[in-house]
Amino acid sequence: MTDLLRPLTEEDLPLLTGDDVGFDYFGPRAPRLSVPAPDLNDQGGFAVVDVSGRLVGSVSWVWQRWGPNVQSRNPMIGIWLSAPARGRGLGTTAQRQLVDLFFRHTAVNRVEAHTDVENIAEQRALEKVGFTREGTTRGAQWRDGGYRDGHLYSILRNEWQTATA
Repeated sequence: MTDLLRPLTEEDLPLLTGDDVGFDYFGPRAPRLSVPAPDLNDQGGFAVVDVSGRLVGSVSWVWQRWGPNVQSRNPMIGIWLSAPARGRGLGTTAQRQLVDLFFRHTAVNRVEAHTDVENIAEQRALEKVGFTREGTTRGAQWRDGGYRDGHLYSILRNEWQTATA
């Protein structure tokens, strides 16, 4: 499988335009001026490239905590792909590679993802990777003038080992 992830560069920033379907519209934002770090132990991100090496999007993560100790934290991943890159399996592959990086290079037990209830394409991609839908987060996300429901997904380390064995 071709690696679709690489560190982001400053030259990538103008090409990562963000939302064109409404799921990422969180209001006006200043343009990105710095590149997210590819450090898996902190908030960060990677570029997503196609098999020819052309930039087609990005994956990122933030850390969530379900308890007071460091062992209770886990990354919540997200993805954005340009319109021409969608529907070709690149998002599924990129998210699969990101999950693999977390389970190979950190001690996390859980990787999460959250998506709008109407974002069916992302739900399908997450399920193809092996994520389980855990439930609906009612009114959890403020976007485009209102609170939106979302679906919370996760995959556990032992499920990943089973899925990739």
